[in-house]
Formats: sequence, structure tokens, C-alpha cells
Amino acid sequence: MNKSKAHFIYFCLLAFCFMLTGCSSDSEQTKSKTAANSENKKKPKVALIMKSLANDFFSSMAEGAKAHQQKNEATYELVVNGIKDERDLSRQVALVEEMVANGVDAIVIAPADSKALVPALRRAREAGVVVINIDNKLDSEILKVEKISIPFVGPDNQAGAKKVGAFLATKLKAGDEVVVLEGIRTSFNGTQRRLGFEAAMKEAGIKIVDSQSAQWEMSMANTLALSMLSEHPNVKAVLAANDSMALGALAAVKNNGKSGEVAVVGFDNIAAVQQAIRDGQILATADQHGGELAVFGIEHALRLIKDPDAKIEDRETPVDLVTAEVLK
Repeated sequence: MNKSKAHFIYFCLLAFCFMLTGCSSDSEQTKSKTAANSENKKKPKVALIMKSLANDFFSSMAEGAKAHQQKNEATYELVVNGIKDERDLSRQVALVEEMVANGVDAIVIAPADSKALVPALRRAREAGVVVINIDNKLDSEILKVEKISIPFVGPDNQAGAKKVGAFLATKLKAGDEVVVLEGIRTSFNGTQRRLGFEAAMKEAGIKIVDSQSAQWEMSMANTLALSMLSEHPNVKAVLAANDSMALGALAAVKNNGKSGEVAVVGFDNIAAVQQAIRDGQILATADQHGGELAVFGIEHALRLIKDPDAKIEDRETPVDLVTAEVLK
């Protein structure tokens, strides 16, 4: 073999080795990208859909969920949504549909209405989305009609309201008159809180002389409470089914010049009411641990995503009485 021919063969072999190395490198990069994409696809996406973010309770819920996701960012992705108005059912239905279209793996929802959201959630389930109900329980009869089972993660609202009412009763006497500010009447939690208040008042022999819905809203509660206090001058307390309404009632009591004469109680334990309790302006509220409630729902959703055949069960969460003594 002459020298020039040997050089030619050497360079051909060298080029071939470079080609193999390049192909191997490209192949490894492709495998790495494929593995990364596969890993991303495995990380479930959870949508949290709440009621009004103008309500401190739901703001606290959102912050709790975000903090949990940040600690578990390798485990799941989180999308947080809410509506501007507690009564904006159509927007909440639209959010459910948007989240399904965006390919989320689970929806954790605090429904604005116990009945109206069920058909949209059925469609989400049919699309393969895990659905967890928090805060306000969906109507069991409508769930049966729609032929679906959706687990509820949340407190016993009736028991919580009864605790608040029973504490109020220790500050009153049999025969005293009180009024109730209800939530939205088609909401399960609103109904349960009213029933809890009523049970506590009945056991104590205290008379409810008026009960109206302020639809969870502070301004509406203020207007209704002013009217109630005017119509029933002997009222000794206002029982509000959430803290926003309790603050509205408190303003009405002050405007009527009855501070110290008419007690106010609420439900939710938002920061503004905690301060009002410390200041002696509101008597008590119930803490359903809003900052943790969404987290309980998210963790339940992740379990069902991991094990689709797991038994669908409700999960009761804590609800505690909050008074000035508790806040010391």
C-alpha cells in the first residue's frame, strides 16, 4: 500500500468515528429531552376555583394553596382562579369549562352555588378530570340526578355555627330576641350555618325574630341589619353566617348607637374580625382554617390522580370556636 492511499484510509476512518460520536451525542440529547418532556407531562396540574377573592377568607385560602405548591413544586402545578362576586355563577361555570379545556388533571372547587355548578362538574368528570368539592358542599340530590359522586372536603358548618350560637347564648338570657343574617340560600354551607344558629337559640330559649339573606355581602348585611334593628328595637344580638356580613352588622350596630348593647357573631375567622374580637366589638366567630382548607382538597385530589381506583370519600376538616379568650 502506498503512502497516499494509507493517508486516505486513515482520514476516512477518522471521519467515520466523528460521525458516530456526533450521532451518539445527538441521540443522547434527544433521549434527555424526551425524558424531560415525559417528566413534565407526569406532573399533574391542579386548578383551584374559589368564590370571591375580595373576601379575606378566600384570599387566605389562595395564599395557603400557593404556599403549599411552592413547597411541593416538583409534585404538581397549581392554577388559582376566583370570581369577583359571590353570586357570579355563570363566571364560575365558565372557569370550570376553561380549566377542562386547558387540560388540568384536577379541579378543587368552592362552588358559589350547591346546585348550579353540578352539571359543569359532571362534564369535567366525563372529560377525565378529578373533581374535589371544598367549603360549600354540593347538593346530594342534584349529584344523584347527574349520576356522579364528588367527594367533599370541609368542615361541619352546622356544628361550627352551633358552637358560635351556644357561646352567644351564654351572654344572653332565655326570652331575649336576636336576628340572623343568612348566606346565599341555595348554598349548602349557608343553610347549615343557619340551622346551627337556630338549634343553639332553640336550646337556650332565645327567640329569632327575623332571618334574612344578605348573600354573604358586607354592604347588603349592613343595610339589612339597619332595617332589622329599627324594626326590632329589643334585639340583643345579630348572628351572621360569615364574617363579611358580621362586619356589616357591626357597622349597623354602631350607626344605631347600640354598641355594647347588641352583640355580633360571625363565621370564618378573617383577620378583621379577629381584631374586632380583641377590641370587644364582635363576640365570636368560627375558624374553619381557610388557609389549610384548599390544601386539604389539593392533597385529596393528588391521591385520586395517583390512584384513580381509590374509594371516593368525604373528608371532614376542623372547625373551632374563636373568642377573645382564644385570641389572647
